[in-house]
Order: sequence, then structure tokens, then C-alpha cells
Amino acid sequence: MPVIEVTNLHKRYGDLVAVDDVSFTVEAGEIFGVLGPNGAGKTTTVECVSGLRVPDGGGVSVLGLDPRRDQAQLRQRVGVQLQESQLPDRLRVGEALELYASFYRDPADPSRLIDELGLADKRNTPYKKLSGGQKQRLSIALALVGNPKIAILDELTTGLDPQARRNTWELIERVRDNGVTIVLVTHFMEEAERLCDRLAVIDRGRVVALDSPAGLVSKVAPEQRIRFRPSVPMDDRLLTALPEVDTVDRIGGQVVVSGTGDLLHAVTSVLARNQIVAADLRLEQSSLDDAFVELTGHRPAD
Repeated sequence: MPVIEVTNLHKRYGDLVAVDDVSFTVEAGEIFGVLGPNGAGKTTTVECVSGLRVPDGGGVSVLGLDPRRDQAQLRQRVGVQLQESQLPDRLRVGEALELYASFYRDPADPSRLIDELGLADKRNTPYKKLSGGQKQRLSIALALVGNPKIAILDELTTGLDPQARRNTWELIERVRDNGVTIVLVTHFMEEAERLCDRLAVIDRGRVVALDSPAGLVSKVAPEQRIRFRPSVPMDDRLLTALPEVDTVDRIGGQVVVSGTGDLLHAVTSVLARNQIVAADLRLEQSSLDDAFVELTGHRPAD
């Protein structure tokens, strides 16, 4: 049974339709990603799921409960890290974790979370003096301090440097391995590919695709490219005759072959039979970035 069910969700702000008939389910124990360009409706969708916003239509069920009607029960079982959050300037990191832990019946160890999120040397630092990345890590810790069954994380690693981002990914994987279901809103393609079991791609308030990262790539952008420099002059017809090959192009001294299926084996076999050595050979496969552009018409940075 899914732990989250979203059915025909609608949310409007005046004349702006932010969420337009969104439906998906989240299974227990998975990392479910919500991916899309800025302004697509990602944050509004997860805020309706967490009970922070009231939808104008449709239904939401979280652990069998209604996020608005059963808010008190869900607060004990769902942790939320918002895209933007604020604490009192003078509140220290350790104090914030101890305070939030006191709100829950069975909290995690605040000291352990502080260590795991790289905040040990900031334990006594006031919130006002934290960097943007440190505030982000504290926000993640606060979302996890209640030992939630579900954690909703909005733009998890925004503001973190590359090493801190990877450390946070490892933490989230450990959290999932401990049985926590995670809903992750992100615009980082590498983050989505690394962490997510499934992805809902949202654009203009609608779900335009729902699959695993690999499934999205294979369905939307299955093409592969091989680049190499032939050791001797060759006739392009050697390759265009192959059923796996779509096109053969020349860029300077390079041959660029595009196609699908077992393209690498087909091309290298023909070259070997004709005693042609493929120097500087590279295989370029379509990525989640390519699938994202194909689905939304936006570059990932948009």
C-alpha cells in the first residue's frame, strides 16, 4: 500500500494555476523525486502533501491520514525541510535541535545528527552567524530529529559546496536504509539520478512523466553517440548500412555515429572486420538532462 497518495490535486493563486490535476503515489521505503523547472509547481505540490497548504481540489493521503484534518498525528510521523526557513537569530545550533527534539515522542539523538551533518564545530553558534550552507544543513537536521516515517525535503542541497552535497547524499541514503520514505524536491539532475528510485517530472503544474531515472532516459532520449578517429580513410556507408545506426557525421577528423540498441558492438565489429582502428573512441549516452529538456523544453538550470 502506498504511504502517500495524491489524486487529481489542484491549487490556484488568483488567476495562476500552480498545480493542475497532479496525481502520483509514493511507496514505502523509496526515495521519490519531484523534478521540474522553477515555477513548475513542485513546492506547492509537496506543501499540499505536508499539510502546509490547503489544495483547492483533489485528494491527499499520507500514511492513511488527511494532512489537514489529521495534522497533529502527522507532525509526529512526517519531517519537513522547507526550501526557505528561518530561526531566531540568537538561537544556537544545539539549542535548536534540543528544542525540536522535545516536540516528539521518540526523537533522534540531536548530537548524532549534528555530527552527521557536519555541524559539530557550530554546536554553540547562533543561527544568525551560520553561512547559507550551514543553515541548510541545520534545516535538514531539524526535519530528521523527530525520527519520521516520511521526510519531505525541498531543494535538499541548495547552497552546499560539492563535498557537503555528496556527504548529505550519503546521509539521505543511510536514512532511507533505516526505513524512512523520502520525498525529494530537486532541480539537480545529478542528485536525482544518484538518489531517486522514481521521479515525477512536473512542468506548468502537471506531471509530464513518471518513471525511474533510467526509465525516463530510455523512453524519451534513447539515442547513443560514438566518437572516434579512424586510423585510415573510411567510407561512411560501412556504418550507415547498420540497422543500429541513424546518422554518421564528420567533425574535423572525428567520425560521430548516432544510433540506438547495441550500437557500440555493431560499430566496433564492422571496424575490426575492415581493419580500422578507432582511436580516441568515446561512447556518449543520453542523460537525465537530455530527457528533462525533451519533456519540458527547459534547460535544467531554468
